Amino acid sequence: MYNCSIRKLVVLIALVLSLSLFAQDKEKKKGPSPFTSPKNLKVLPTEGLQPAMQAYRVALGVMCTYCHVEGDFANDEHPKKTIARAMIRMLGDINSRFPDGKAHVTCYTCHRGEAEPKMTPPAAQ
Repeated sequence: MYNCSIRKLVVLIALVLSLSLFAQDKEKKKGPSPFTSPKNLKVLPTEGLQPAMQAYRVALGVMCTYCHVEGDFANDEHPKKTIARAMIRMLGDINSRFPDGKAHVTCYTCHRGEAEPKMTPPAAQ
């Protein structure tokens, strides 16, 4: 009876250790979250970054990897990221000209959920 209890304890400890190691291994493979501490911000402030990124994603109808290197959001190798920064600066400049201080123009103003904004209106029905 004593041996049975020891066996159960050993099995339980082995199970807990293996689950713990499995969880640690899974975290290592997953890598650090790109959302933990933003790096390489040249245009946007850290505060409100995630809602802004989600708004850009929806406004252009794209996924994050349209402008970002997958798994390394701070990386500047993707040329569309440079274009996005220029567009964000342009919006800031346009909106700064309104005396009420509100944002009157957004990415969605031109993009309407598409990566490439339409340059001509749709044909008349």
